[in-house]
Amino acid sequence: MPKGILGKKLGMTQYFDEKGKALPVTVIQAGPCVIVQKKNEDKDGYKAIQLGFGEIKDSKVKKPLKGHFNKAGVEPKRYLKEIRINGESEMQGDVGDQVSVDIFSEGEKVDVTGKSKGKGFSGVMKRWNFSGGPKTHGSHFKRAPGSLGASADPARVFKGKKLPGRKGGEKVTLSNLEVVRVDPERDLILIKGSVPGAKKSLLTIVSSEVSSE
Repeated sequence: MPKGILGKKLGMTQYFDEKGKALPVTVIQAGPCVIVQKKNEDKDGYKAIQLGFGEIKDSKVKKPLKGHFNKAGVEPKRYLKEIRINGESEMQGDVGDQVSVDIFSEGEKVDVTGKSKGKGFSGVMKRWNFSGGPKTHGSHFKRAPGSLGASADPARVFKGKKLPGRKGGEKVTLSNLEVVRVDPERDLILIKGSVPGAKKSLLTIVSSEVSSE
């Protein structure tokens, strides 16, 4: 059964397993979420479940969005995300039901999607891992990208050329991450390794057979 939940990244720490081995883990406050809408192929052209997460003041909610929540009979939420469902599988639960972190179990594989940290304007060495030029006395080519192409023909730079520019701030998905521990009482989930995003950023956690949107 496909499973998914929204959460907030709290940070990283270490967790000792049964054998006493220290594991680097990311602590995520996952849920509780509420099912706001369920989409199907007949009406919407695709299958998905829409989850709401996080508290928000009524004064901060726009009227159209407030009507959307009222139709579902749930309180307005700060975040609203869809989780796409592939194949013949169906997402468990109905509109208005609460989704908590206990849908996952230890040892399960999940995909985590988030927005990577923004690094600002970066050169080619930081952005694309270029090796750079010789760092010796008299060298005028150290951290530059080098030749960008021919001069007379085609007399232009091709699209897709790796150049300096803004780094980070993009949607990133890490697949097949292991769930180390689940704490339903505190709505926490510990995932082995690092995940995209800064602290307090929004994350989407789905079982590995489901793709997030």
